[in-house]
Amino acid sequence: MFRRLRTKLTVLYAGLFGVALILISLAVYGAVESNAERVTRQELAASGTVFDRLWSLRSQQLEDGAALLSRDFGFRSAVATHDMATIESALENLRQRFGIDLAFIVGVDGQVATSDGRPLGEAGRTVAEALQSEDAASGVLMVHGRPYQAISAPILSPTLTGWVVFAARLDEREMGSLEKLSAIPLEAEVLNRRGGGWVSADGRPNAGDTAQVSRFVERSLARGGPGVLDTSAGPAIALAKPLKAMGPGAPAVLLLRYPLARALAPYRALTGVILATGLLGLALSIVGSWALARTVTRPISALDDAARRLQRGESVAVAVETRDEIARLAESFNAMAAEIGARERRITHLAMHDADTELPNRLALERRLVDLASGGADGVFVAAVGVDRYAHLRAAIGHEQWSALLREVGARLQRRMPGATIARLSSDMLGLAFQALDRGEARAVATGLLAAFDEPVRLARATVDVALTIGLAEQDATGPGPASPVERANVAVEQARAARQPVGLFDADAYGDPASNLSLMSEMIEGLAAGQLSLHHQPKHDIRRGRVTGVEALVRWRHPTRGFLPPDRFIGLAEQTGHIRALTEWVLHEAIEHQAAMRLAGREVDMSVNISGRLLGDPDFADVALAMAARAEGRVCFEITETAVVENPDLALALIDRFSKARIGISIDDYGTGLSSLAYLKQIPAHELKIDKAFVVGVSEAQRDALLVRSTIDLAHSLGLKVTAEGVETDTAYALLAGMGCDLAQGYLIARPMPLKELLTFLHEDEVEARRYG
Repeated sequence: MFRRLRTKLTVLYAGLFGVALILISLAVYGAVESNAERVTRQELAASGTVFDRLWSLRSQQLEDGAALLSRDFGFRSAVATHDMATIESALENLRQRFGIDLAFIVGVDGQVATSDGRPLGEAGRTVAEALQSEDAASGVLMVHGRPYQAISAPILSPTLTGWVVFAARLDEREMGSLEKLSAIPLEAEVLNRRGGGWVSADGRPNAGDTAQVSRFVERSLARGGPGVLDTSAGPAIALAKPLKAMGPGAPAVLLLRYPLARALAPYRALTGVILATGLLGLALSIVGSWALARTVTRPISALDDAARRLQRGESVAVAVETRDEIARLAESFNAMAAEIGARERRITHLAMHDADTELPNRLALERRLVDLASGGADGVFVAAVGVDRYAHLRAAIGHEQWSALLREVGARLQRRMPGATIARLSSDMLGLAFQALDRGEARAVATGLLAAFDEPVRLARATVDVALTIGLAEQDATGPGPASPVERANVAVEQARAARQPVGLFDADAYGDPASNLSLMSEMIEGLAAGQLSLHHQPKHDIRRGRVTGVEALVRWRHPTRGFLPPDRFIGLAEQTGHIRALTEWVLHEAIEHQAAMRLAGREVDMSVNISGRLLGDPDFADVALAMAARAEGRVCFEITETAVVENPDLALALIDRFSKARIGISIDDYGTGLSSLAYLKQIPAHELKIDKAFVVGVSEAQRDALLVRSTIDLAHSLGLKVTAEGVETDTAYALLAGMGCDLAQGYLIARPMPLKELLTFLHEDEVEARRYG
């Protein structure tokens, strides 16, 4: 969340202070609120006592007025004689005199007479019922929906003739008088019970708080004492005091309440001071925390910056100004940085130098080439200097002296090319980079380097004549071949040695495109599955019988993008890359299938399949080949070159012997082109010898070739072998071979390689012709 320790510490300290401030503020506010509530409860209780006192005084005043009137002789006479004019006049005079809101008399018969002559309605009946059960009834009386404090006094003349009733209205004015007598500005209100709830007796609305007020009144009457009343205007401390009702009417209560917000108002200034003090303290805490965090994190930031610079490989050291834990950490960091720097220098030196000769290595030379390219240098050439006769010299002088020899060769090159980076590229090759105007100048520079080795190299225990071959490559050269100029120079050394030249420039055309050849093998495997490769057959003509008795299976590949690919383009690569087994197994399978198809068509011929010498060292292939040949419906012959036996003669001869015992014919192919050995010819259990076409083509023109072919035929017959001549293209050659006793002829004179369908037609025509001339 926070990426800087300074910010984190500041927020932590300020947050802790803020939490403490909030807790203190809450505690203070809670104490203030509790104290204000407690004081308000006490004031409400005191106000309730004052109200009780005022109620008693008011009741006494009303009672005195009523008693005075009830004992007046004239008034009693008027009541006894039902003189309503006198009664109303006396009631009105006394009402105004005492400031009474309402005065009336109730007769023993329940009749009510008021001072103003207005009827009391339900209130009159309520008072009459109350006076029947209590002579001096008093309490709250509801008159036309308004509350009154009423007092009664009996009228005796001398017997009871009625009652005088005085009533004072409990309106806002009366409640205001009560509020003024309180020590706190409370709100007083008389409530009476209506419809299951407590509502204002004088009709004032409760602002939608009737339910809350009713619940509070019920709780307050049950337990007594002040409590908290929640209303829409906010919480208030309230006290409900029950009031006596006059008669069986609805009960009434006096509700005294004091809003809590008003109670807390005197403490707002104190709360403001506390808040301001807390904010000031928080600000000071933030500033102090920031300063403290900066003091603590400054050395840590310095360590962090130094670590980042050390990561980039820079040399760093952190200044130590204190003696605390961070200072000791800085000292340890400095020691570590020094060790890392020394180790990096050692590693860099090892990575950029050869361990045996201490010369720069190939990586150092390539970095030098990058520096030259980035600096905009033109005409940069790379020279790969190869020491000839590496194996011979290394065996003669040993490893240690060979390293010393390379060091001396590098020193001589350095003296010839001061400032150049002389690097060891491989066991027998050094390299360097230089600038030249063109290839001619580069070749001249390379020739000058060779002149430095006209004198032999003197070592501690030997004097060695050193012969060098130098390959050159341009750094900015484009076209096929390796992208690296160092690799191009290495190839140029091999090209120069092949051409027997001391200096050679990289030849892209001679190098070819190995990457394309590698991809060709993967495409060949895909082509086998996709049906791109097909099998053609070249007939083998039996000279004595005058007809075709066998065919040689030859693979053909028509690539979807490269077109027709001759066999010598991909078979050699297949042998080098190990894909020859898959190709040979496919050819053998197809050849056996075609042989079966020819037999079904009535044509029985021997099927010859070429087997690569690479496969004669693979027993697994031999197992597969034997299993496939066992399913053949005719004679199968494996054509093998005699040179294939040279690499691993024991294993190769053992596998050939397995083939021969399985009644598979063995034909020695291309006889005469390799290092023909009569010993191998004797050991190979062959059935046929094929003379290479290089001798057959010249048999009719060169007597020497004719003698060699004749002697080979005689030698083969003496060993019990049939002889097949390859490359028979003329009638003269055919006639000479027939005269020499050759058994089979194969070549364009007989037929070119052809697919199975054409071969079947050719065999039919050949058989017809053989019968015609047989």
